[in-house]
Amino acid sequence: MLAATVARFSPDSPLDGLEMGQRPEPEEREHWSTVDVQAATLNHHDLWSLRGVGLRAEQLPMVLGTDAAGVAPDGSRVLVHGVIGADGHGVGPRERRSLLSEKYPGTLAERVAVPTANLVPLPDELSFAEAACLPTAWLTAYRMLFGAGGLTPGDRVLVQGAGGGVATAAIALGAAAGLEVVATSRSAAKRARALELGAAHAVEPGERLPARVDAVVESVGQATWAHSVRSVRPGGTIVVCGATSGDAPPAELTRVFFNEIRVQGVTMGSRDDLAALVRFCARTGLRPVIDTEVPLARVADGLARLEAGEQTGKIVVLP
Repeated sequence: MLAATVARFSPDSPLDGLEMGQRPEPEEREHWSTVDVQAATLNHHDLWSLRGVGLRAEQLPMVLGTDAAGVAPDGSRVLVHGVIGADGHGVGPRERRSLLSEKYPGTLAERVAVPTANLVPLPDELSFAEAACLPTAWLTAYRMLFGAGGLTPGDRVLVQGAGGGVATAAIALGAAAGLEVVATSRSAAKRARALELGAAHAVEPGERLPARVDAVVESVGQATWAHSVRSVRPGGTIVVCGATSGDAPPAELTRVFFNEIRVQGVTMGSRDDLAALVRFCARTGLRPVIDTEVPLARVADGLARLEAGEQTGKIVVLP
């Protein structure tokens, strides 16, 4: 089968480590199912894997990708939950959590094997391309807002870095749930797009907000951390799911403890969270923002766009 793999690590130029080619079919395992992938999406996780983060040389070549929607062996439409081992299904209770493409081959391929329990039924209201956007970025945003962030309709939230997959999802989900969303971006075009998606305000990074927020969705890291700490209200929450600009900003500990700010990390979400997100989209008509679609054979084009930060929303890969 055709697949996109990490063939070698390339910390400074991640696409140099990418290889397209034929890989063995997924191996048969008890309590696992092989899904015919109809759509997958790209994440910064793929670029970090190409740089050598989270993988060892002896694991190569490793098929990239954490998101997929497709067809199960029984012919049903399914969405793949890409977190393996969180509940023991298919791997045993003592295996530590991993994402597809970290220990087990990922979704940027014509077929992918996952624990059967990781298959979420996909309603007809969602296309394969739309659904494939959900399991990483949209699931993470959903849990950041309504789980870790504890936000309810009428609350205020700051979303740093409008344009990225998680940030775009957080804006759309937050607006649909009745939150007052403030988005930041260096790009005037991305600020305008954030307003179209439902943000109440869109400002440049570091700009003073109309009012302090109840929570911050933080996926940028070093470049925006100080602004996040200064923008959240006393007793509010900064929810962190990534650090695309660097993971070692000045901690601002005085502000953190004096204002009793809670900092909460999030890595994706549970299978039940994903099922709830699918229902939310199906019932409300909310759909993920798709930036571009590329065929699997040209996945390098999509990864280059992601690395350059040119996208707004998700880049879909079609086998």
